[in-house]
Amino acid sequence: MNLTLATERLLLRSPLRGDAARLAGLLNNYAVASNLAHVKLPHTTKDTELWLPRLIASRAPEQSGFVIIMREAGVVGLVSFRRDGDATILGYWLGEEFWGRGIMSEAVTGALKWYFTHSKTDIVTSGVFHFNMASLAIQHKMGFVETGRSVVRCLARNADIEHIDTELTRQAFEDATK
Repeated sequence: MNLTLATERLLLRSPLRGDAARLAGLLNNYAVASNLAHVKLPHTTKDTELWLPRLIASRAPEQSGFVIIMREAGVVGLVSFRRDGDATILGYWLGEEFWGRGIMSEAVTGALKWYFTHSKTDIVTSGVFHFNMASLAIQHKMGFVETGRSVVRCLARNADIEHIDTELTRQAFEDATK
């Protein structure tokens, strides 16, 4: 998949190997990594080079990702879909200096529109650590509903953290983004 989507302020494109250093630099920040399950600190370019090929390879929508690009700042984050058993899981993150500007809401909306257009799957799951209310607000805006609580290991915090599990149906997303 070599794809670029445009939103009002952003470009979402398939990741490239050359994005590894920039992505690693943004992830090598406790404020960012501590909101994510699978990012250890310190996070190096080599670490990013290990997982980035999964998003670069041509895959189904359920195994795809987009770097988030602001025209004036370049790569600022990532939104991706991954398969876990029967579930498709939405994940996303943004470099700390770009928080609070509506960038992630715009990026997630664009990625979900693409996903539901290209996938036969009618449900996407996601979730947040219990303290990440900004991310939960983004999900609620898209139509996600809370389905329960679980405990998820956070590598950056080296701790098991309470996680709010969420789910989005195709219909709920269409209703929320009309």
